[in-house]
Amino acid sequence: MLTSIIIAILTLLAGAGIASAVFLVYNRKTAKDRAAEAEILKKNKLIEVKEQFIALKAEHEKQVQQRNSKIQSTEARLQQRETQLNQRQSEIQRKTNEMETAKANFESQLHSIDLRKKELEALTRKVQEELEAVSGLSAEQAKEKLIESLKDEARTNALSYINDIMEEAKMTANKEAKKIIIQSIQRVATEAAIENSVTVFHIDSDEIKGRIIGREGRNIRALEAATGVEIIVDDTPEAIVLSAFDPVRREIARLALHQLVTDGRIHPARIEEVVNKIRRQVEEEIIETGKRTTIDLGIHGLHPELIRLVGKMKYRSSYGQNLLQHSRETANLCAVMASELGLNPKKAKRAGLLHDIGKVPDDEPELPHAILGMRLAEKYKEKPDICNAIGAHHDEIEMESLIAPIVQACDAISGARPGARREIVEAYIKRLNDLESLALSYPGVLKTYAIQAGRELRVIVSAEKMDDKEAELLSFDIAKKIQDEMTYPGQVKITVIRETRAVSYAK
Repeated sequence: MLTSIIIAILTLLAGAGIASAVFLVYNRKTAKDRAAEAEILKKNKLIEVKEQFIALKAEHEKQVQQRNSKIQSTEARLQQRETQLNQRQSEIQRKTNEMETAKANFESQLHSIDLRKKELEALTRKVQEELEAVSGLSAEQAKEKLIESLKDEARTNALSYINDIMEEAKMTANKEAKKIIIQSIQRVATEAAIENSVTVFHIDSDEIKGRIIGREGRNIRALEAATGVEIIVDDTPEAIVLSAFDPVRREIARLALHQLVTDGRIHPARIEEVVNKIRRQVEEEIIETGKRTTIDLGIHGLHPELIRLVGKMKYRSSYGQNLLQHSRETANLCAVMASELGLNPKKAKRAGLLHDIGKVPDDEPELPHAILGMRLAEKYKEKPDICNAIGAHHDEIEMESLIAPIVQACDAISGARPGARREIVEAYIKRLNDLESLALSYPGVLKTYAIQAGRELRVIVSAEKMDDKEAELLSFDIAKKIQDEMTYPGQVKITVIRETRAVSYAK
């Protein structure tokens, strides 16, 4: 604004000739102002630069100080490590010295032992030579004679001991005789068969497989989640495999699949509804089966939970044998045997029915089924002798009454009778071959025959190589070896046949 005023004044004065002089003065004054402003700007810039320099210097010094502190910390750690390494090195050196000392002592003792060993060997040879000179036999000959005499003595003592036991058993009192008779038929088999863990669900056509799987597998995932069963859909024609260790779950899955396939509506919501409905139906069927079983057997006063567990046995198998059928058979056998022995048949039948309830609990604790069954019976107020018979039927606890060995024996009879338990063909053939091979491994055996489904083994021996006493001992040895090395249901009878034939011809 000032500049505009000055220009206007100069314009007015232009006619008087003063304008040029005044304009020159104004320009000089403006140059001075500009120089002054430039000087001030220069000083301000220098001040800013100095401030930036000071700030950078402070930052640099801070970084240097941090690096120095880190270096000092690292040096301290290195020094500490060096101290530790020195200590370890000194400890290693000390242990090395101790080991060297121990090694030297050991070598010295070893040298002393070698010297004593040589002295003992020399003394032994001297004594052996003196004994051989006195007896007229070498050491090997004397050893063989001693072994043969010990073998003959052991065989004779074993046969004598067995005969004494048999005679004593025949002369025992009536009560002891009953126990021995019961124990003589009890179970000797071990676990040899396998449980069923799969159920095959048959379908009309392979198109149903796709509907069961569903879009992106949602139907089959819903089925597996609802039933707890693994559903295997593979290339097997017109079949779906249901795999689970729990037979009740497999049955629920099978019935649910059947209803879903029959109805035709298969989707996750429908699957969950059908599975819940089938689960309730199976639970009602279990209770009804338990009640019907107790009524058929004439057993009264069972706790409702025990009745439910009895019904649950219908869906459980043991070694391929239906558990409910096995328990009913055991109960009837117990009643018959208890009547023959003058005991209470109702108690025996009750214990026989309940002896395997430990195989069908709702939960599965880490306990043998006999102990678990005993605890369940105690929980639901069964009598002590019934609980003891359940817990002792596999010898987990001591038997306290005669009902216990009766249950054990009848359990064995029901499980070991021919046809009671399924056995796969390969295992059956292998067991027969193993029986025959085991008997053939003995010297003097000519032929072996496993008959009666492997429950009897006949062994034919050479009459020239074996006498009657040795044949009897061979039968005992084979039975003992089969019992120790093989697994089998029931018992195996070993019959050793030795015969002499004289043949001549009349011409």
